[in-house]
Amino acid sequence: MTSAQSPISIRPPAELPRTAGQLRAEGHAPRSVKAEIHDNLLAALRAGENPWPGIVGFSRTVLPQLERALLAGHDVILLGERGQGKTRVLRTLAGLLDEWTPVIEGAELAEHPLAPITPASRRRAEELGDELPVRWVHRSARYTEKLATPDTSVGDLIGDVDPVRVAQGRSLGDPETIHYGLVPRAHRGIVAVNELPDLAERIQVALLNVMEERDVQIRGYTLRLPLDVLLVATANPEDYTNRGRIITPLKDRFGAEVRTHYPLDVAAEVDVVKQEARLVAEVGDPLLSVLARFVRNLRGSAVVDQRSGVSARFAVAAAETVAAAALRRSALTGEHPAVARPVDLDAVAGVLRGKVEFEPGEEGRETEHLLHLLRLAVAETASELFAGLDLRPLADAVADGHLVATGERVSGADLLAALPELPVLHEVAQRAGVPADDPAPRIASAVELALESLYLARRVAKDVEGGTTVYGP
Repeated sequence: MTSAQSPISIRPPAELPRTAGQLRAEGHAPRSVKAEIHDNLLAALRAGENPWPGIVGFSRTVLPQLERALLAGHDVILLGERGQGKTRVLRTLAGLLDEWTPVIEGAELAEHPLAPITPASRRRAEELGDELPVRWVHRSARYTEKLATPDTSVGDLIGDVDPVRVAQGRSLGDPETIHYGLVPRAHRGIVAVNELPDLAERIQVALLNVMEERDVQIRGYTLRLPLDVLLVATANPEDYTNRGRIITPLKDRFGAEVRTHYPLDVAAEVDVVKQEARLVAEVGDPLLSVLARFVRNLRGSAVVDQRSGVSARFAVAAAETVAAAALRRSALTGEHPAVARPVDLDAVAGVLRGKVEFEPGEEGRETEHLLHLLRLAVAETASELFAGLDLRPLADAVADGHLVATGERVSGADLLAALPELPVLHEVAQRAGVPADDPAPRIASAVELALESLYLARRVAKDVEGGTTVYGP
């Protein structure tokens, strides 16, 4: 997503025109939102620039479809399960708008000084002519987002009669008695509606005219407002909570429906975690790969309700939990830096169990399923990481009585001290991307992963008691 700078903290360049006359003299012509996006997207593609900063895993699937829809000038629905980055994609659209755009200073809506649409602004334009004051709006202020909820009203989205203005003496038929809702106030911008099916059907009907006829109907009379908005929305393909649906006439008015998806491979899943997670301790790539495979195993498991999906936020939260466990262990042992080890993975199942929806009949076995799929992810990661590496010397050392303990009160230095000097330990660290002269915590993380892989392959035993895990013969 593009950086969401606050429009309050951004100052427009001083040389920009400040009146309609100056604007006209510079040859400025009004341009629609869809035309802006079309031109800016095309310019970025031609220049080889990335129009979608921060979007991972969609470059060959979702984004080409979305780009075609935007170039065609279509309103768009993003369809996908929870946690697939739909909202992030929509927020990135603001980066395709012109950086600065002129509006009428003091107008209720963001009207172009050379193309006013409300009666009040048209009257001001006639009275002031070239002296009509101009204000410049940053693109970050032209993106409006609404989370659809069942209690959303037509007044919230479109507008309603303002009783205060009526009390001031205006008649009910006067267009200036209207308090505009979210969509008209987003004039010359982007309106994003998250979870569109959650809008009551009668509220969805209110958007029909906005999208097609571009007029607004409020309290029995119609205002012809040539609104200029790009309407985008998100929805789940199957609303697993049965909250609602998108009515057919509204769905028909969206020009494009783009399906999103979860990351297609482990590397993309790891990239998402690296980008999104706020880690309080170091979590190496091998453990991030374990978590990525763990999430992918959950998405393919028959015991998990796949209609609700397993959000990418699960992997992010899992990485943050593992990092927190490492930081806690670092505080208890006094070891620095704080580096996550495989033992920290045990914290994931208990903390994040509620983030996964299981099939009926699996009640009471949730933690068991999570631990099984987590062990499978560890085995898959270790198998790939240590492929072709002979770990027999490490297994033999454990079999000869070199018991290795790990846990929340065992430092990396203590773990390594339990083993004799073995060349294979340096090779294990090298496979994990850890130089031989690195601090003990990082080397210990790689060695512990090798020990866990030997245990899962039934080449060493493991005993867990009182928060301490011991690898032995």
